[in-house]
Amino acid sequence: MNRLAPWIPFISGVSIAVGILIGTFIGPGFSNSENMTGMDKLKAILGYVEDHYVDSVNTDALVELSIQDILQQLDPHSGYYNATEAAEMNEPLQGNFQGVGIEYNIIRDTIVVLNVIRGGPSDSAGVKTGDRIIAAEKINLTGDSAKEKIVKGRLRGPAGTPVNVTILRPGVKQALNITIIRGSIPIYSIESYYMLDQSTGYIRLTRFAETSYDEFKKASDTLRKQGMTKLVFDLRGNGGGLLRTAIEICDEFLSEGNMIVYTKGRADGEEKVMATRKGDLEKTPLAVLIDENSASASEIVAGAIQDNDRGVIVGRRSFGKGLVQEEIPLADGSSFRLTIARYYTPSGRCIQKPYSNGIHDYEMESVHRYNNGELLNADSIHFPDSLKFKTKSGKTVYGGGGIMPDIFVPLDTNGNSKFLNDLYYGNAFVLWSLEFNKTEGNKWKNAGMQSFRKNFIVNDGVLSGFFKIAVANGVKRNPDAEKQSDKLIRRYIKAYAARSLFNDEGYFPVWNDEDPAVQAALSALMTK
Repeated sequence: MNRLAPWIPFISGVSIAVGILIGTFIGPGFSNSENMTGMDKLKAILGYVEDHYVDSVNTDALVELSIQDILQQLDPHSGYYNATEAAEMNEPLQGNFQGVGIEYNIIRDTIVVLNVIRGGPSDSAGVKTGDRIIAAEKINLTGDSAKEKIVKGRLRGPAGTPVNVTILRPGVKQALNITIIRGSIPIYSIESYYMLDQSTGYIRLTRFAETSYDEFKKASDTLRKQGMTKLVFDLRGNGGGLLRTAIEICDEFLSEGNMIVYTKGRADGEEKVMATRKGDLEKTPLAVLIDENSASASEIVAGAIQDNDRGVIVGRRSFGKGLVQEEIPLADGSSFRLTIARYYTPSGRCIQKPYSNGIHDYEMESVHRYNNGELLNADSIHFPDSLKFKTKSGKTVYGGGGIMPDIFVPLDTNGNSKFLNDLYYGNAFVLWSLEFNKTEGNKWKNAGMQSFRKNFIVNDGVLSGFFKIAVANGVKRNPDAEKQSDKLIRRYIKAYAARSLFNDEGYFPVWNDEDPAVQAALSALMTK
């Protein structure tokens, strides 16, 4: 959304009025020079507004809105961010934040603890999965106060500072008052890594942050010790991050002298980035998973692997962000990001999708892909010959908007229904998994994740218990839709049970057992 929009009539009116004034007389602060620059005009107009407008005006706020609008006119990825926005935006890339160390969801206007980070502040204070946080420092956090921004503001804070929370715990009659000493909480960019089979490892990376390379090395080293000789590298939904981190990870796969990426900018010219050292995975057969939400640094990795014929790309066409931004911090904590170059894959592809029709059309492009059938059928994607490029071995690849995979896996819509969405967004799976953890958690935790993955079956009895909880929380049953979505519902039930018991270490192995893209990658690597 253009945040300047509400002010446009006001600013336009002021601009016209000031223009008339300039044309009739030279008022205070105006120059009659014919060489008056745009900056001179903007300064003169804002000064006149501040001095003469009928109501008091916050010109600093007007300036911030103007800056944002100016930068958005350049391209979709240049922008201005106030101090709060800048801090929140950079937090995931820094690899940590300061807070209480819980994962939560706001369910029916109440904060429900889904996971307590092991060894973190809340764990040390005695907070448990399933607790409901109803207040912080005696300030209510339910109802209208249970909004994400308000909750974050109350629970986060400098490391070492205390926050007293009031908790309702299932099975305990009275509310509990617990003091948590905030700490530095790591933000991990690798959600999951494990062995898919005896020889194939799996690593899922969600962002390219400052700590991502070290996390990747730890994961790959661990899997190699467990017998990994092939790798499925999952970048689906990864929106990018730090360019240097993407380069470091690429260097693990590519031998010295192979190009990773190159950039071209008006001011900085052309810069090539080459693999520079021996990586531990240079000979490891590789499949990279991408989808329509894989962007920027994810596309650098996928493009480098594809153009160097180093591995197979599996999934759907990636987002198409080929612009490089530089972030410039300002003295008050705010910052702006400016596009300074375009990046190109080794074969010469610029994979930035068009944005000449405006930001709204650019942001809706993924919806257009769905409506055009592209996410369901590779034949719906058409590239002109002018965008044709060749990899090292002579394989044809295309530029002009994202990385097209070598193996197309359509969006899995089998079993989707409005009823399934009602269950999902009504938090039925979360609420059921919390109850399951309370009643059967110890048994399965003692058995271990692999035993759960192999032996837990979502039978009709489990399904019946799930629907009881769903109905109790406002979801209306629909027999026809239940039949249509039966397989997906059972898959979600088991995956959420695994997450409740073993966090993401349990969720992804269970979910991936029936994931079409993962299975396609495994098949592609069988001959390697």
